[in-house]
Amino acid sequence: QVQLVESGGGLVQAGGSLRLSCAASGFRVVLNSMDWYRQAPGKQRELVAGISSGGITNYADSVKGRFTISRDNARNTIYLQLNSLKPEDTAVYYCHRLLYDNWGQGTQVTVSS
Repeated sequence: QVQLVESGGGLVQAGGSLRLSCAASGFRVVLNSMDWYRQAPGKQRELVAGISSGGITNYADSVKGRFTISRDNARNTIYLQLNSLKPEDTAVYYCHRLLYDNWGQGTQVTVSS
């Protein structure tokens, strides 16, 4: 019933941009706090950005000023805009619903130097 589906990942050169989408079903994103995580090969999954049900955003220091989390309540979708990408941003990016601990399947972002 509850499902999160990420899309928008791909291969991009350093300095480029991508827009990731997380389409939610089975609940309303406007009533939930949502996060984006990422996991690089051999590393732990890390929090990248979050948005509360009230619309307050927060970011990891490593992406602050480059990434933007947002939501479209009408489309029930969470977005992550990735700008000024660096090779160290290469990872699988996951959408996450707080409290209920729902996860998407992930979308691959690869940044070449």
